[in-house]
Amino acid sequence: MTILHDKTLFISGASRGIGKAIALRAAADGANIVIAAKSVKPGGKLGGTIYTAAEEIEAAGGRALPVATDIRDETQVESAVEKAVETFGGIDILVNNASAISLTGTRQTSMKRFDLMYAVNVRGTFACSKACLPYLEKASNPHILTLSPPLNMKARWFSDHVAYTLSKYGMSMCVLGMAEEFRPAGIAVNALWPRTVIATAALAMLGGRVNPEQCRTPEILADAAHAILIRDSRSCTGNFFIDDEVLAEQGITDLTRYAVNPEQPLFPDLFLD
Repeated sequence: MTILHDKTLFISGASRGIGKAIALRAAADGANIVIAAKSVKPGGKLGGTIYTAAEEIEAAGGRALPVATDIRDETQVESAVEKAVETFGGIDILVNNASAISLTGTRQTSMKRFDLMYAVNVRGTFACSKACLPYLEKASNPHILTLSPPLNMKARWFSDHVAYTLSKYGMSMCVLGMAEEFRPAGIAVNALWPRTVIATAALAMLGGRVNPEQCRTPEILADAAHAILIRDSRSCTGNFFIDDEVLAEQGITDLTRYAVNPEQPLFPDLFLD
């Protein structure tokens, strides 16, 4: 298999940013995209809705199913999965993309924010994986791809933002455990993480820590995700992929086109030494 034609992808947080970029890349192959996200009204802090994303996906060559979904809510997740199966006949790929972030220290992190990060990042990843599992078991080349980092246990990656690191590593531990749990069923479970910070609307929530011109665009993760998702699920599981390494394996080493400003030095992402 080299393309995702007629494959059904369930993507959390696909109304914008990285999730939407992954959806558009799959749509170019003629894939079916389930947009499971909360954004239903225009004018939000981060822009984009499930409906505007659906229009872009269909314009790119795919079929889109926008489903208003708060992945913290088990009932909403299960309902979104049911609608996906009713519409497209099954689910071939789950992309756990939705994530909440707060790069704050322990004193500055409210319990409300802590709970939000855990509920979206860890619980949401687990809930979506669990709900999609019965249908992934029936798919011919099933994949779960989670946007989370390698498990780097150095203290420096915890000290400045313990709560966020715990929540992202919770996603990664789902990858670690589910890869082995689902291996007998032939379901690939992998993680993907960027080498550099990615320019999305979420940068605004970081209080100017990162200059957007020192970032790469979401398309680098979209192309890396595509390269992973077309691999044989039985021989590609339990990996913590880095975007530029995936592309290098495809013979793509000139990454200039992914830079927001090729003249600027790139800002490295978290969790990578």
